Amino acid sequence: MMLSRINPFVLPPTQADAWEMDGQGWCLQVQQLVSPNFGKRPEQMAISMLVIHNISLPVGQFGNNYIEELFQNTLNCDAHTSFASLRDLRVSSHFLILRDGRVQQFVSVLDRAWHAGLSHFQGRDGCNDFSIGIELEGCDSQPFEDAQYMSLLKLSQALLRHSPIEHIVGHEEIAPGRKTDPGPYFDWARFQQALGAWRIT
Repeated sequence: MMLSRINPFVLPPTQADAWEMDGQGWCLQVQQLVSPNFGKRPEQMAISMLVIHNISLPVGQFGNNYIEELFQNTLNCDAHTSFASLRDLRVSSHFLILRDGRVQQFVSVLDRAWHAGLSHFQGRDGCNDFSIGIELEGCDSQPFEDAQYMSLLKLSQALLRHSPIEHIVGHEEIAPGRKTDPGPYFDWARFQQALGAWRIT
Protein backbone atom coordinates (compact mmCIF):
# COMPACT_ATOMS: atom_id res chain seq x y z
CA MET A 1 0.00 0.00 0.00
CA MET A 2 0.93 3.62 -0.27
CA LEU A 3 -0.49 7.03 0.52
CA SER A 4 -0.90 9.68 -2.15
CA ARG A 5 -1.50 13.35 -1.59
CA ILE A 6 -4.97 14.73 -2.20
CA ASN A 7 -4.96 18.03 -4.07
CA PRO A 8 -5.28 20.74 -3.02
CA PHE A 9 -3.14 19.75 -0.05
CA VAL A 10 -2.98 21.96 3.03
CA LEU A 11 -1.14 21.03 6.19
CA PRO A 12 -2.78 21.99 9.48
CA PRO A 13 -1.37 25.04 11.24
CA THR A 14 1.99 24.43 12.86
CA GLN A 15 1.51 23.52 16.51
CA ALA A 16 3.80 24.64 19.31
CA ASP A 17 5.25 21.14 19.68
CA ALA A 18 5.68 20.53 15.94
CA TRP A 19 9.02 19.20 14.75
CA GLU A 20 11.12 21.33 12.41
CA MET A 21 13.82 20.88 9.77
CA ASP A 22 16.78 23.21 9.64
CA GLY A 23 18.36 24.68 6.50
CA GLN A 24 20.88 21.83 6.28
CA GLY A 25 18.21 19.11 6.19
CA TRP A 26 18.41 17.97 9.83
CA CYS A 27 15.42 17.59 12.15
CA LEU A 28 15.95 19.73 15.23
CA GLN A 29 14.05 17.44 17.60
CA VAL A 30 15.91 14.19 16.96
CA GLN A 31 19.33 12.73 17.75
CA GLN A 32 21.96 13.12 15.04
CA LEU A 33 24.24 10.12 14.39
CA VAL A 34 26.02 10.91 11.16
CA SER A 35 26.52 8.04 8.71
CA PRO A 36 29.32 8.06 6.12
CA ASN A 37 27.01 6.21 3.72
CA PHE A 38 25.41 8.87 1.57
CA GLY A 39 25.84 10.77 -1.66
CA LYS A 40 24.61 13.87 -3.41
CA ARG A 41 21.20 13.90 -5.05
CA PRO A 42 21.07 14.65 -8.78
CA GLU A 43 20.87 18.37 -9.45
CA GLN A 44 17.36 19.84 -9.49
CA MET A 45 15.94 16.55 -8.16
CA ALA A 46 12.85 17.22 -6.03
CA ILE A 47 12.21 15.04 -2.99
CA SER A 48 8.81 13.62 -3.83
CA MET A 49 8.49 10.44 -1.75
CA LEU A 50 8.84 8.99 1.75
CA VAL A 51 9.76 5.30 1.98
CA ILE A 52 8.83 3.43 5.15
CA HIS A 53 10.93 0.40 6.10
CA ASN A 54 11.30 -1.94 9.04
CA ILE A 55 14.58 -3.23 10.40
CA SER A 56 15.81 -5.26 13.36
CA LEU A 57 19.14 -6.91 14.04
CA PRO A 58 18.94 -9.80 14.59
CA VAL A 59 15.46 -10.07 13.08
CA GLY A 60 12.81 -9.72 15.79
CA GLN A 61 15.24 -8.54 18.47
CA PHE A 62 15.00 -4.96 19.68
CA GLY A 63 16.71 -2.55 22.04
CA ASN A 64 20.34 -2.99 21.01
CA ASN A 65 22.71 -0.74 19.05
CA TYR A 66 23.22 -2.98 16.04
CA ILE A 67 21.18 -0.90 13.59
CA GLU A 68 23.02 2.30 14.44
CA GLU A 69 26.32 0.43 14.12
CA LEU A 70 25.28 -0.95 10.72
CA PHE A 71 24.50 2.54 9.42
CA GLN A 72 27.80 3.86 10.78
CA ASN A 73 29.95 0.96 9.48
CA THR A 74 30.94 -0.12 13.00
CA LEU A 75 28.90 -3.33 13.28
CA ASN A 76 30.85 -6.35 14.50
CA CYS A 77 29.65 -8.95 12.02
CA ASP A 78 30.95 -11.72 14.29
CA ALA A 79 28.49 -10.71 17.03
CA HIS A 80 25.70 -12.89 15.58
CA THR A 81 25.61 -15.61 12.95
CA SER A 82 22.94 -13.75 10.96
CA PHE A 83 25.29 -10.80 10.47
CA ALA A 84 27.60 -12.67 8.09
CA SER A 85 25.75 -11.34 5.04
CA LEU A 86 26.18 -7.77 6.30
CA ARG A 87 29.96 -7.83 6.17
CA ASP A 88 31.22 -5.00 3.93
CA LEU A 89 27.63 -3.81 3.34
CA ARG A 90 27.31 -0.03 3.16
CA VAL A 91 23.77 1.16 3.83
CA SER A 92 21.99 3.98 5.61
CA SER A 93 18.62 5.58 6.10
CA HIS A 94 17.76 9.16 6.80
CA PHE A 95 15.86 8.26 9.97
CA LEU A 96 15.40 5.39 12.44
CA ILE A 97 12.43 5.32 14.82
CA LEU A 98 13.12 3.10 17.82
CA ARG A 99 10.51 1.07 19.68
CA ASP A 100 10.16 3.70 22.41
CA GLY A 101 9.59 6.46 19.85
CA ARG A 102 13.05 7.99 19.96
CA VAL A 103 14.26 9.09 16.54
CA GLN A 104 17.78 9.11 15.17
CA GLN A 105 18.87 10.85 11.96
CA PHE A 106 21.87 9.54 10.03
CA VAL A 107 21.81 11.52 6.77
CA SER A 108 20.61 15.02 5.90
CA VAL A 109 17.44 14.89 3.83
CA LEU A 110 19.20 17.12 1.32
CA ASP A 111 21.51 14.18 0.61
CA ARG A 112 20.90 10.74 -0.82
CA ALA A 113 20.80 7.98 1.80
CA TRP A 114 21.36 4.37 0.70
CA HIS A 115 18.10 2.79 1.85
CA ALA A 116 16.04 1.69 -1.15
CA GLY A 117 18.55 -0.33 -3.17
CA LEU A 118 17.39 -1.58 -6.55
CA SER A 119 14.02 0.14 -6.83
CA HIS A 120 11.42 1.45 -9.25
CA PHE A 121 8.37 3.69 -8.91
CA GLN A 122 5.96 4.91 -11.58
CA GLY A 123 8.46 4.65 -14.42
CA ARG A 124 11.45 5.92 -12.45
CA ASP A 125 14.41 3.83 -11.31
CA GLY A 126 16.74 4.55 -8.42
CA CYS A 127 14.30 5.75 -5.76
CA ASN A 128 17.12 6.87 -3.47
CA ASP A 129 17.54 9.85 -5.78
CA PHE A 130 14.14 11.37 -4.95
CA SER A 131 13.09 9.83 -1.64
CA ILE A 132 13.61 10.02 2.12
CA GLY A 133 14.00 6.74 3.99
CA ILE A 134 12.41 6.17 7.40
CA GLU A 135 13.23 2.93 9.23
CA LEU A 136 10.96 1.63 11.98
CA GLU A 137 12.66 -0.70 14.45
CA GLY A 138 10.55 -3.79 13.91
CA CYS A 139 9.90 -6.78 11.71
CA ASP A 140 7.20 -8.35 9.55
CA SER A 141 5.82 -10.51 12.37
CA GLN A 142 5.12 -8.05 15.20
CA PRO A 143 3.03 -4.89 15.59
CA PHE A 144 4.71 -1.53 15.91
CA GLU A 145 4.45 0.52 19.09
CA ASP A 146 2.14 3.48 19.69
CA ALA A 147 5.18 5.65 20.39
CA GLN A 148 6.55 4.82 16.94
CA TYR A 149 3.37 5.92 15.20
CA MET A 150 3.39 9.18 17.17
CA SER A 151 6.98 9.93 16.20
CA LEU A 152 6.38 8.89 12.60
CA LEU A 153 3.48 11.35 12.40
CA LYS A 154 5.49 14.27 13.81
CA LEU A 155 8.47 13.48 11.62
CA SER A 156 6.32 13.07 8.51
CA GLN A 157 4.57 16.38 9.11
CA ALA A 158 7.93 18.13 9.43
CA LEU A 159 9.15 16.53 6.20
CA LEU A 160 5.94 17.42 4.36
CA ARG A 161 6.46 21.05 5.29
CA HIS A 162 10.06 20.87 4.10
CA SER A 163 9.74 18.99 0.79
CA PRO A 164 7.18 18.62 -2.05
CA ILE A 165 6.31 15.02 -1.11
CA GLU A 166 3.57 13.42 -3.20
CA HIS A 167 3.71 9.75 -2.13
CA ILE A 168 4.40 7.76 1.02
CA VAL A 169 5.20 4.15 0.19
CA GLY A 170 6.42 0.96 1.80
CA HIS A 171 9.73 -0.50 0.70
CA GLU A 172 7.76 -3.44 -0.70
CA GLU A 173 6.01 -1.06 -3.09
CA ILE A 174 9.22 0.04 -4.81
CA ALA A 175 11.07 -3.30 -4.62
CA PRO A 176 8.33 -5.91 -5.09
CA GLY A 177 9.46 -9.50 -4.75
CA ARG A 178 12.70 -8.37 -3.13
CA LYS A 179 11.42 -6.57 -0.03
CA THR A 180 8.37 -7.03 2.21
CA ASP A 181 8.68 -4.16 4.67
CA PRO A 182 7.18 -2.39 6.47
CA GLY A 183 5.16 -5.62 6.50
CA PRO A 184 1.60 -6.69 7.32
CA TYR A 185 1.65 -5.22 10.84
CA PHE A 186 2.15 -1.64 9.70
CA ASP A 187 -1.23 0.05 10.08
CA TRP A 188 -1.60 2.17 6.95
CA ALA A 189 -5.18 3.16 7.83
CA ARG A 190 -4.10 4.45 11.23
CA PHE A 191 -1.27 6.44 9.67
CA GLN A 192 -3.58 7.82 6.97
CA GLN A 193 -6.14 8.95 9.55
CA ALA A 194 -3.45 10.72 11.56
CA LEU A 195 -2.03 12.49 8.49
CA GLY A 196 -5.36 13.71 7.23
CA ALA A 197 -5.28 14.86 3.61
CA TRP A 198 -3.88 11.64 2.13
CA ARG A 199 -5.54 8.60 0.61
CA ILE A 200 -4.52 4.96 0.46
CA THR A 201 -3.93 3.85 -3.11
